[in-house]
Amino acid sequence: GCPDKDKDGIEDSKDACPDIAGLMKYNGCPIPDTDKDGFNDEVDKCPQVASSVNEGCPEIKLEDKKKIEMAAQGVNFETGSAILSKASFANLDKIVAILKAEPTYLVDIEGHTDNVGNAEKNVTLSQKRADACKEYLMKAGIDAARISSVGYGDMKPIESNDTKTNKKKNRRTEFNIKSF
Repeated sequence: GCPDKDKDGIEDSKDACPDIAGLMKYNGCPIPDTDKDGFNDEVDKCPQVASSVNEGCPEIKLEDKKKIEMAAQGVNFETGSAILSKASFANLDKIVAILKAEPTYLVDIEGHTDNVGNAEKNVTLSQKRADACKEYLMKAGIDAARISSVGYGDMKPIESNDTKTNKKKNRRTEFNIKSF
């Protein structure tokens, strides 16, 4: 045969990278690493953002995680409904600002209730509340593909439901960020 200097099985006349072994689907060149972070684009979860950890995505900053947790504590709803209280908007805006500043962050929104009332209705209410938060983030410019929402009702309490104070703690919306 035909000359193949890099011995990748692609003849030099058809090889865009004749001195470096590569693949046919890349015209004889190696798999690209657009952001030059050591994770080739086929395995890099964030191929446009350089990071040598976390499957090529930046790690979540502890400071951002804490800010989101604090802001989430101020997200409230009108009693028995999925209508966000006006006082919640400033806290949701803090979450939006972090998500806009860190485009590799994804957020899982979880709605939770106490154990008062019908369990099925609590799941439905908690889902509607998580969805209301998702809708707020989307209207503020966060891509829907970066947000998931799920309602758990009273299935994941953080306190026993034996006092008014504990029940209040169980009625919450959590925002869990991850990077991918």
